[in-house]
Amino acid sequence: MIVSVLEKMSAGVNHWIEYLLFGMGFSMALLVATQVFFRYVLNQSLFWSEELARYLLVWLTFLGASAAYYRHAHPGVDILYRRMTPGLRKVCLVLIHLVSISLFVVMIVYGYRFAHFVQLQTTPALQLPKWIVLSIIPISGAVLLIHGITFLVDALQRSRP
Repeated sequence: MIVSVLEKMSAGVNHWIEYLLFGMGFSMALLVATQVFFRYVLNQSLFWSEELARYLLVWLTFLGASAAYYRHAHPGVDILYRRMTPGLRKVCLVLIHLVSISLFVVMIVYGYRFAHFVQLQTTPALQLPKWIVLSIIPISGAVLLIHGITFLVDALQRSRP
């Protein structure tokens, strides 16, 4: 019961994250193409475009990591894991999820602290509050935590890894 609720929540969050990733990726490509056009064809520069593209890339990276984690698309070395007994695999999998969850909690706590620390600073060109840019760290940590808890509960309830 709890696994199905967690899986639905994790899938729903990831669904919207992937739409957001598409929109941000498309926006970034359009922004960079526009900047190239302005710079080399019109001999003008959009002074704010590089900064915005950089911040979009940061957000794409963190949100993309959560989407990759959800889809198990992250790189891994499983030479030893494949040779383990099923019982040892399950223990190993649970430990991996516990360590991952711990790191996601660290992302949330320290990401929030860092965003709070720079709350009065603004970005040079866009004059955006820096906390908006840095808020992606605890946000992605929370999304990763949802996925991690889902994977942990699933691993604990499965009889075979």
